[in-house]
Amino acid sequence: MLGFASYYGDHMVLQKAPAGAVVWGYGEPGASVTVALSEDGGLVVMKKTAPVKGPSGTWTTVLDPMDPGGPYALTAGQGSENVTLRDIYFGDVWLCSGQSNMVMTVSQIVNASRELAAAARYPYVRVFAAAPARSDVELEDLERIDLPWAIPTAENLGHGNFTYFSAVCWLLGRYLYEALRYPLGLVEAAWGGTPIEAWASRRALRACGLPRDAGSVSPQRQLSGPQTPSVLWNAMIHPLLNMTLRGVAWYQGEANAFLHTDLYNCTFPALIADWRRAFHAGSVGQTEPLLPFGFVQSPDDSFARLRWHQTADLGLVPNARMPGTFMAVAMDLCDERSPYGRRVPGGGAEGAATKLSDPNPASLLFLGSIHPRDKQNVAHRLHLGARAVAYGEKDLVFQGPYPIRAVLEVSKALLNLTYNQELVRRRGDTRAFEVRCSSRPRGWLPAPVVAARSRTVTLALTGCGTLVLGLRYAWAEWPCDYESCALYNTQGLPAPPFLMDALPAGDTAGGRELLLLPGSWISRGI
Repeated sequence: MLGFASYYGDHMVLQKAPAGAVVWGYGEPGASVTVALSEDGGLVVMKKTAPVKGPSGTWTTVLDPMDPGGPYALTAGQGSENVTLRDIYFGDVWLCSGQSNMVMTVSQIVNASRELAAAARYPYVRVFAAAPARSDVELEDLERIDLPWAIPTAENLGHGNFTYFSAVCWLLGRYLYEALRYPLGLVEAAWGGTPIEAWASRRALRACGLPRDAGSVSPQRQLSGPQTPSVLWNAMIHPLLNMTLRGVAWYQGEANAFLHTDLYNCTFPALIADWRRAFHAGSVGQTEPLLPFGFVQSPDDSFARLRWHQTADLGLVPNARMPGTFMAVAMDLCDERSPYGRRVPGGGAEGAATKLSDPNPASLLFLGSIHPRDKQNVAHRLHLGARAVAYGEKDLVFQGPYPIRAVLEVSKALLNLTYNQELVRRRGDTRAFEVRCSSRPRGWLPAPVVAARSRTVTLALTGCGTLVLGLRYAWAEWPCDYESCALYNTQGLPAPPFLMDALPAGDTAGGRELLLLPGSWISRGI
């Protein structure tokens, strides 16, 4: 009966100082378990005693904070019985979750052979994958595991399409390791084709006014299987709550392009806040309350408004509604020729199927491919955000340019838009910018770029009249071709999409100043 919980094992990484790693397992009720941490040579560096609680038969202890490194052995003993885990390291532990773009393995991405061959160079980036599972009640431990803790190899990073190990998770960990130079533990808990409601607790859904039947696509059709509200929270996230974490990476959204899309500006911040509270409590306060939470802004075929809702309708993160978060913009990494999960109108799928036990009622409405193969750029952008937000690297540019000022030259019908960074214009796209005007308050007009300077672009407002009501950028399901959106910064990061209200703020020498605010009443008409 004595043993560790399912997600502890040989080769694992436990969270390093300043936090203490939580360790738990099973034992005979009514007696105590002694947990010992020893160096490779056998020297015991720490000993803890934990009572076994009945009737669950579980014990929990918190290790003293440990500096990064290893290897160590971890032994649990009760009476004459002992269980020992070996080749244990201390470092940072990241949880990677979401749907099929997180599930895509290293064997499915561009330059897969080269990436798989490089695995052997990163023996201190350890990987673990929970198996897809769902439950109607909150579980205390994982029911199944796809990949126990392992040293990375070409075989376990590219086990098969949409199995394990997550390419985005692996590359994020690898890039972080190259920056930090100490062990990383990567935990994958993801399932393709699943909406955010399946990953959220009932608590989080209630915070957004979603009732118990929140899985309704229409009065005639209910979501089922892994798409049912809270079933993945119950089976794949709740069991991990005792784990001390350093951060979370999230890649999800496509399944919500047609399900509760306009609630995503609530359900996503609510999920983040709820996971933070739950991991902090479950780890006895060792996981920090403002657990860093990074996410990928949905690429290509997702609706533009879903990307906006991923930022809680504020355009950039971190923000007041989503503190401690960071975002990888991926709208320019589209991959029309990707064979994975390519969906066409009218039904059917081309290429490999995603990891679904039940059909996704929305997926057949997508055009092109929702599984781009360039996961290197995604992970690179994500790791920049992690370094800046989670690790506090000062002066590290981790997101693209964003507008901070607008001046309307009424007599010339021009709008000068000033950004917070140096601009690189890659494409003269006449549809990149659009304005809503007093002359046509119910529609959007293209506002082509007629000039671009260091931090300013000038837009032509022909036919717009004297008053600009709103402004938006890259507001399309497929905003641009691969790495060819209109604006980037000098580091190669794309300008994020935005939707702004434009309010008159007085006249200046350069023209009429406009106050730019995140879209509110305008966004209801998008």
